[in-house]
Amino acid sequence: MKKLIKKAAIGMVAFFVVAASGPVFAAVGDQGVDWSVYNDTYGKSGLPTDKFVISQIGGHNKYGIYWQSTYPTQVQSSIAQGKRAHTYIWWEDVIDYSTAKTVMDTMLAKIQTPKGSIVALDAEFGMQSTDVTLWALKYIKDHGYTPLLYGYKSYLTDNFFLDKIVKNYGLWMAGYGWNTIKSAPDYSDFPSYDNIQIWQFTSNYVNGELDGNVDLTGITDKGYEDGNATKPDTATPAIENGKEANEVKGNDVEVGLTVKVNFGAKNYATGETIPQWVKGKPHKIIKKNGDTVLLDGIMSWLSVHDVETIDASTSQPTTPAKSYIVKQGDTLSGIASNLGTNWQELARQNSLSNPNMIYTGQVIRFTGGQYGATSRTYTVHSGDNLSSIASRLGTTVQSLVSMNGISNPNLIYAGQTLNY
Repeated sequence: MKKLIKKAAIGMVAFFVVAASGPVFAAVGDQGVDWSVYNDTYGKSGLPTDKFVISQIGGHNKYGIYWQSTYPTQVQSSIAQGKRAHTYIWWEDVIDYSTAKTVMDTMLAKIQTPKGSIVALDAEFGMQSTDVTLWALKYIKDHGYTPLLYGYKSYLTDNFFLDKIVKNYGLWMAGYGWNTIKSAPDYSDFPSYDNIQIWQFTSNYVNGELDGNVDLTGITDKGYEDGNATKPDTATPAIENGKEANEVKGNDVEVGLTVKVNFGAKNYATGETIPQWVKGKPHKIIKKNGDTVLLDGIMSWLSVHDVETIDASTSQPTTPAKSYIVKQGDTLSGIASNLGTNWQELARQNSLSNPNMIYTGQVIRFTGGQYGATSRTYTVHSGDNLSSIASRLGTTVQSLVSMNGISNPNLIYAGQTLNY
């Protein structure tokens, strides 16, 4: 692929001239997110227009090799949304070839993104070796993936002979400038360096809880050109879980049936939320409306041609679900009033981490109940954080954020009362 060298002075006009220069740059300007275990089992939404996700599989730190338990489900959910899924490996204190080979062999054996997709080394902490890292990047390439080196500019230049690396391999570089909440890159903050392929332009993407990235060269198309990801030699367990389910069997889609989602469908999800699989099994349909069905626990509306019925069940939902399609000018509080509830309950039921961010066409689901009717409370203690509280209470950070209207999950205080 032709290299695209970006400098800090390059503006938006020049950027989109490059984007229009030919099919090799088909994904130039696409935005996406990167996920780790801190971004929940199925990942967190950024913008509905995001096109790619890069998930951490695990890696090596000062204690040795470790795994991210969320990697398989995050990759699966990325693919279910029609996004291009990629992988990154934590790269800390890997300074000899023997350790590097062990880490590479261990991680590459478990990759669930297709051949050709990005496998990046995430270098942020610890000791580094330029030569060992170069060997590892080549090892990734030799095994059929697209290698990148990730890191903050200051760390990469302080710990590597970076000029030596960028002659052969691209960078996924983080540089934020004034790191306020952003939904698009501010090119005045661009961290000038050669061969930057992806720029992580904020760690406060959209709602302040995600990293936001922009593809500068079209590299996130790798592994997904011309449907390669669905071919036998590039398919993965995450892709294979539902790709054969192209049509509903007959006209039997009704309440109580379970379905298998067609991951290869192009237009079956809104992009806001996704079909969630639990231990490889699909959720139940709880409502049918014309040519669409609604799956239990999510907002994604699916065409009946993108699901396959698996088996029948006699169980029925005890409370019929109401739904509302967001129109221009709507607010969550106004929708809540129409549905006979309040915005906090809608935010909780629809896993909305930011109740001020809804969009036209989004489906809001309400299964009944009032905020506070069955809620419990927890008083924050010194040293608590939302992650530890969520684990202790058997809930999620996202649920606590939604139920309590928390705009910044890193800002809680001793004595604060949280509903859960």
